[in-house]
Amino acid sequence: MLIKEAISIAGPLGYPSKMPGTSYGISAKACITGSKLNLVEGSTCHGCYALKGNYIYPSVKMAHEKRIAGISNPQWVAAMVTLLKAAHAPRKVGLKLSAHHRWHDSGDLQSEEHLAKICEIAEQTPELSHWLPTREIGILSRYVKKGGRVPANLTIRVSATMIDGNPPKAWPVTSTVHSHPLIAKTADWHVCPAPKQNNNCGDCRACWSLDVANVSYHKH
Repeated sequence: MLIKEAISIAGPLGYPSKMPGTSYGISAKACITGSKLNLVEGSTCHGCYALKGNYIYPSVKMAHEKRIAGISNPQWVAAMVTLLKAAHAPRKVGLKLSAHHRWHDSGDLQSEEHLAKICEIAEQTPELSHWLPTREIGILSRYVKKGGRVPANLTIRVSATMIDGNPPKAWPVTSTVHSHPLIAKTADWHVCPAPKQNNNCGDCRACWSLDVANVSYHKH
């Protein structure tokens, strides 16, 4: 598949300056659980960052709309694989993107079929480490219960619903949000170092690591 055709189906990849590698997001307005939590004060979705700032620019809105429409396309998996392989291929000697991809810097899982397609994309790009944060534990649980397999190179982190709340117990790899770093340190969680690194991941790849049980992010 040509890159031009792949973009027409799946929309463009994102290249966040904060994180290594690539990203792919859809509108946070499409969040199932997140849309409800956005109305709950003290929840990790209240005042969602993906519903303001750069995310409301017309160009970003158009990209989000194209991406969410593409998920149902029978060629979406092939298109995403094409885009990821092209983006992470060496362009010059010694220069290439970090082999890491983040799903949903905005938005979340839409269905079990959506999750199955993401897993298939990860399987077809074994050279990449994929990270999928989600609050859709119901979708994930049903997918696994029906025999769905999560590839070893895809780290799915189930997010806590409340600020300073404990990690979800239904999944072994999680994330939380703390109002003060001492809360996370006392619980022996991995504290995201970005706030001390100009809001940049730097060398940290904890979010993509299955060996890190819980990553805790500072409330922002």
